[in-house]
Amino acid sequence: MPHHIDPNIIIDATLYTLLGFSVITWVLILFKIWQFAKTGYYNKQYSAAFWDAADLKAAENLSEEVTKGAKARVAQVGFEWLAQLRRSEKSSSLKFRGQPLDLLEQTLRKQTQQEQNHMEIGLTMLASIGSTAPFVGLFGTVLGIMHAMHQISASGSSSLEVVAGPIGDALIATAIGIAVAVPAVLAYNFFIRRAKQHKASLEHFVDGFLHIAFSDKA
Repeated sequence: MPHHIDPNIIIDATLYTLLGFSVITWVLILFKIWQFAKTGYYNKQYSAAFWDAADLKAAENLSEEVTKGAKARVAQVGFEWLAQLRRSEKSSSLKFRGQPLDLLEQTLRKQTQQEQNHMEIGLTMLASIGSTAPFVGLFGTVLGIMHAMHQISASGSSSLEVVAGPIGDALIATAIGIAVAVPAVLAYNFFIRRAKQHKASLEHFVDGFLHIAFSDKA
């Protein structure tokens, strides 16, 4: 380490970095809890109203109070595509060349992927913090121990009282790094499972939509 750099500055910077990681982690955790809770409520509400509708036309004209959430947006994309298909039946647009069912499925799957990407926002950050925080803490510990050794060497004493204090302080950085990483990893594993469940629910809804899209003549 260059002699003109104060080791305490680097060690403090490491601790502040871990503090920043911790703040980001808990902000993301609270945000994802709110996001999944809101999306789950809206999806359940819309799904119930959609399947209780008399026909596809009635489902398309559901009130705005229930047309919220990922499933509602997927269905809206489907309704818009079907409307465009009806308007273009006499045209030769390349957009509608092919089997209508396959084209509609492609459109719905694309919107489903967009909804899934939205639900996965922040998960990469949680995974990154969970994997790097212990190493950041270890980096601070190594610097702290090096600094402690220099101080011990300068004091000319190697008694337990002189050695234990500085090294114990240096190990705090590793402990903090682990403390930051554990919630991030647990949250990531929990939310990635919820994201997979969300995707499965959307895909199930798309399958149902496709099943009735061309059988319903309304």
